[in-house]
Amino acid sequence: MRRRSHLSLILFRTTALVALGLPMQATAQEGTAEEPYVLAPITLRAGQQYTGAIDGYLATSTATGLKSGAPLTEIPQSVSVVTSEELQDRAPTNVDEAVAYVPGVTSGIWGVDDRYDQFLIRGFDLGTSGIYRDGLSSKAQNFTGFVIDPYMIERIDVLRGPASVVYGSNDAAGMINIITKRPVFDQFAEAQLSYGSHDTASIGLDAGGALDKDKTLAWRLTALKRDGASEIEGSEDDRDMVALGLTWEPTDRTSVTLLGHWQKDDRTPNVFLPVAGEDYPASYGDLPYDFTDSQHDFNRFATEQTSIGWQARHDLTEQLTLRQNFRYARQRTDYRHLYFNGMHDPDWNPTEDSMNYAAFAVDEVARHTALDNQIEYRSKLAGGDNTLLFGADYVRQEVDGTSAYDASYQIDIRNPSYDFDVTYPAIYQNSRTVVTEKGVYLQDHLKLQNGVSVTAGLRRAWVENKAYNRLTDSTARQKDTATTGLLGLTYDMGNGFVPYASYTESFTTNIGQKFDGSQFEPTEGKQYEVGLRYVPTDGNMMLSAALFEITKTNVLTSDPDHPQFSIQTGEVRHRGLELEARGALSDRFSLIAGYTYLDPKITRSQDGDEGNLTARAPRHQASLWMDYDFQNTMDGLSLGGGLRYIGSSYGDNGNTRQVASYTLVDMAVHYEWDDYTVALNVNNVLDKEYYATCDTSVGCISGAGRNATLTLSRSF
Repeated sequence: MRRRSHLSLILFRTTALVALGLPMQATAQEGTAEEPYVLAPITLRAGQQYTGAIDGYLATSTATGLKSGAPLTEIPQSVSVVTSEELQDRAPTNVDEAVAYVPGVTSGIWGVDDRYDQFLIRGFDLGTSGIYRDGLSSKAQNFTGFVIDPYMIERIDVLRGPASVVYGSNDAAGMINIITKRPVFDQFAEAQLSYGSHDTASIGLDAGGALDKDKTLAWRLTALKRDGASEIEGSEDDRDMVALGLTWEPTDRTSVTLLGHWQKDDRTPNVFLPVAGEDYPASYGDLPYDFTDSQHDFNRFATEQTSIGWQARHDLTEQLTLRQNFRYARQRTDYRHLYFNGMHDPDWNPTEDSMNYAAFAVDEVARHTALDNQIEYRSKLAGGDNTLLFGADYVRQEVDGTSAYDASYQIDIRNPSYDFDVTYPAIYQNSRTVVTEKGVYLQDHLKLQNGVSVTAGLRRAWVENKAYNRLTDSTARQKDTATTGLLGLTYDMGNGFVPYASYTESFTTNIGQKFDGSQFEPTEGKQYEVGLRYVPTDGNMMLSAALFEITKTNVLTSDPDHPQFSIQTGEVRHRGLELEARGALSDRFSLIAGYTYLDPKITRSQDGDEGNLTARAPRHQASLWMDYDFQNTMDGLSLGGGLRYIGSSYGDNGNTRQVASYTLVDMAVHYEWDDYTVALNVNNVLDKEYYATCDTSVGCISGAGRNATLTLSRSF
């Protein structure tokens, strides 16, 4: 039995005085009636890569669409920014939740699953392959996810559509770029305690400032300890995390930031289950709650990750800047999962019906190295400001370990129970795989005096995959090359309206061979997008609309002549409309609103699903988040609330199983006084029961239920 309640009491009783301080003690220590200290806004100095003004829920610039950095209105693609204030107000527990109010993004698609951050962008299931951190790849490797805690995140940039020109191998759907907290030169400190649903308790600290009187050295420490669970009985949601940063900035022309991170997690896998009337006869009735709300003790997802890297910039002249970004990350993963593997008897024989369960285990070490070198040259061209960026990057992904599998377990559908032993399954894979990608890219951004901005780019990439199989003592190699480009145009009409248009390309590598022994070619993506942004001159609001068409070719599909193999005749086309409003209606009222219409179709396939809708891609989505600060009427109090609607979708490309639509309600209440803040955040307030997704063979997985967290924090 877990000792979570006991640990929660220890956390609160022994750390509250130290971390937060009692009001009387704080007054005695200060010894004066001075104005309370307010935590300084966390901003970056001019010249750093992710500089840009942020006002509440609205960010006005980004370095994700253009690595050289530019106003959002000059980016010829859809970009949304989840700001630090939104993260603070909504208090997401993972990256999935953080991007839940971004149009075009479908979060929580795999239900109650603590293993990874998973989402769809424009109807394409990226899994964990579309995540970047501080502009560098942070993609999953096999079953290693490099999960990032929201407490160490400063902002999240969501770029929708192909981004291969400056980021290399990437899905045509887009990417999210997580910007982590980094040192600042103003002294600050914040400590927090929280307690929430499923007996989950945590303590956090975020502090930093200058190390010398000349303010050339700055530091930051962000730490979190959490002990908790999910709604699944016997689950774990434990985390220990420490992130360190050190910035050296001797002049405005030079900046070097070192970033380190250590994190240890004990979390829980997902739970798919069959549904009465769909996976087995309705006459048997629903599975009992004490079974659907639990899992076997065999299950675990234990990880330990470390990373270290830097971001360096030096202005050689007023026109020429050099940058280098680097990160090395390592994670050890111990994953064990007894999961529902389909019904044992598809003919519904009442004497033999049972659920087949498979024991699956992974023990692996993954290493991820990413390096990006950039040369930026700023000049005048055709009477406008021109920024030319040349880059050379390198990514090396290595995963080394074993996989094991045993599908011999049966559970009676009429009397289900996990009361049996599970032994570690037999190893069927023992391998070491190394994927390296090298690329050179060129990106040019020209802003003319008439309001027109032109962006163009080109990349050449070389990818090599090498896999060593220890069980067969064999090595397989595969090499790919790809060339991608982009061309975009924006036009500032001078009255707040900024139309834009763009054409962008992407590529992703496919591992394996056709029947004739030839290697698969990369899957290619292309997107046409037109849009309109409106930024009122007298307000803090941005309204955006985008129309897009994404086509992916060279998609793997079944070989009709050799069913054991695949060919690349598949094609998928997604068209859609996205609407977004983000910012403040007044100095008290902030708002985020979005709507997405999607037409996701399989346009060519040998799998019998040509013309069908793409699996898990809802045709309609809508969201609205509002926050009201009561100010003069009730100083310190703010109230936030949100609605998220996810339309119906199909759980498979065959469109044989439909997943019903659902609407979720979220809320947040904050109250500030002196140096203290108390916040109550509740997701799925009405405790809506719904299926996040379903599959033809392994049933459905439930979406997350109500989750409430009460947080007390103090700034020093």
